[in-house]
Amino acid sequence: MSMSKCQQLSSALFKQQKNVRLMSLWWSNVEQGPPDAILGVTEAFKRDKNPQKINLGVGAYRDDNGSPYVLPSVIQAENRLLKKNLNKEYAPISGILEFCNESIKLALSAESPIIKNGCFASIQSISGTGALRVGAEFLKRYAPLKTIWVPVPTWGNHGQIFKFSGLEVKTYRYYDPKTCGLDFSGMIDDLSSAPTGSVILLHACAHNPTGVDPKPEQWKELSDLLKKKKLFPFFDMAYQGFASGNVDRDAVAVRTFLSDGHQIALAQSFAKNMGLYGERAGLFSLTSLDTDEANRIMSQLKIIIRGMYSNPPIHGARLVSEILTDPQLKSHWMVEVKGMADRIISVRDKLKELLANEGSTRNWQHITDQIGMFCYTGLEKEHVKKLIEDHSVYLTNDGRISMAGVTSKNVGYLANAIHKVTSQ
Repeated sequence: MSMSKCQQLSSALFKQQKNVRLMSLWWSNVEQGPPDAILGVTEAFKRDKNPQKINLGVGAYRDDNGSPYVLPSVIQAENRLLKKNLNKEYAPISGILEFCNESIKLALSAESPIIKNGCFASIQSISGTGALRVGAEFLKRYAPLKTIWVPVPTWGNHGQIFKFSGLEVKTYRYYDPKTCGLDFSGMIDDLSSAPTGSVILLHACAHNPTGVDPKPEQWKELSDLLKKKKLFPFFDMAYQGFASGNVDRDAVAVRTFLSDGHQIALAQSFAKNMGLYGERAGLFSLTSLDTDEANRIMSQLKIIIRGMYSNPPIHGARLVSEILTDPQLKSHWMVEVKGMADRIISVRDKLKELLANEGSTRNWQHITDQIGMFCYTGLEKEHVKKLIEDHSVYLTNDGRISMAGVTSKNVGYLANAIHKVTSQ
């Protein structure tokens, strides 16, 4: 006997409900992820009605009016690209060749024997994050040990990138909260204990989040140690030029290690030093013993990229190429990036000066000793809480502030607020 229409509908509805219950079981074990710490600061800042509020959490450059800054050289490069009427075809898997060549020359210098002898493999990446991710995937496949050592603290995304790639993440001492400076002896001790074949992550300049960098002689000592221990250096260079205002000075660590005979991995980004945050222009490079090794490395990097995202975006890479290949435009960019660095340095000086003028008896020397976008202030959680609640000054719980959020207009208010919460 055939089923009635009501029975058919009832049976179909039952099956549908069963399928819905089954599908809900597939994702029932998915936990709610924690909110991003930086985005949380920004959201709280947006809700605040205080006209004197300050956001010191943002990790992007702001001008002295607190506004996003598009570099004039970038605008000029963009206008030139429009006139060229370029197509929108896919880039090669390894990216735009001109971009790759100019970017690695910026890092190592055009006179580097590594570049002259073709002892490197470079691929365009999705900014610095993508460079780290591709590099981590390569290391997972080919490094002797699947272990990478990162400083404490380090950029919040480092651990996640390396863990997702399948590497074991270990840590070494870096920041000394007592001095708000470098714990160099702790760093040396920990790296001395790292097993041969380990990968060591190093911030090339403007350490994120502390702003604390080794001195040139300390970089040399670290180079000697890693060479003696047969440890592999992986440099993250997100701030070349933006740290000191000089691209060569900010590349000292990388060039020191190379001159000492190291092979290195290098992640570069043009987010900060060219203001190309949303364009996602970056480079990943590995140096090699010879061109044959470089070619084999490149072949494997292409395979990794093909399985991840196939091809990198073209517009940001074209902008970088346009700037770095034109001597006049490159010269303009050098002046602009120095101007950004100098503004950060000047508000560091002013904040330290105004804290002294407020009558603070604390030692704020670390504000000017540190470099780059971020400053580890030494403020404790209760200070941060009071700054947010009583003064509408927003920063992360570890006391890190983005100096890009400090301007000539709000630095006085900030100094007064910091003095009040630290003197109570």
